[in-house]
Amino acid sequence: MIAEMAFWSNLFGGSNDEEEGGGIGEVIASVLLLILAPIAAMIIQMAISRSREFAADKTGAEISGCPLCLARALEKLEMTAKQLTPVAEREVNPGTAHMLILNPFRGDFIAKLFSTHPPTEERIAKLLELAKRMGQVY
Repeated sequence: MIAEMAFWSNLFGGSNDEEEGGGIGEVIASVLLLILAPIAAMIIQMAISRSREFAADKTGAEISGCPLCLARALEKLEMTAKQLTPVAEREVNPGTAHMLILNPFRGDFIAKLFSTHPPTEERIAKLLELAKRMGQVY
């Protein structure tokens, strides 16, 4: 929203003094800002979403007192998701993927960059680290 406001204010507002004139440079900068700012905001939003997943895992493990149980549950969910992935990719609306426990879409680097869910392997690894710190053997 801020990028769009800046774009339109630079395009139509610009400078009041005709002698200063920023000209085409200001327009190009405004267009770049209009394009890149929302992408940067979306990447930041996705990173926050992934960090919240890790925080939720940690809190759940601390409350239950059994991070290994949560790690095993994630492993089971991941195995089931791998079996159902072809069906899920056809039936899940990408707009609702953030509401699922696991990311139903598998993909390349770009897909992972814009994913709202961290990789399950990373979540399990962090839960195993927490189990070791809590004195549980794995």
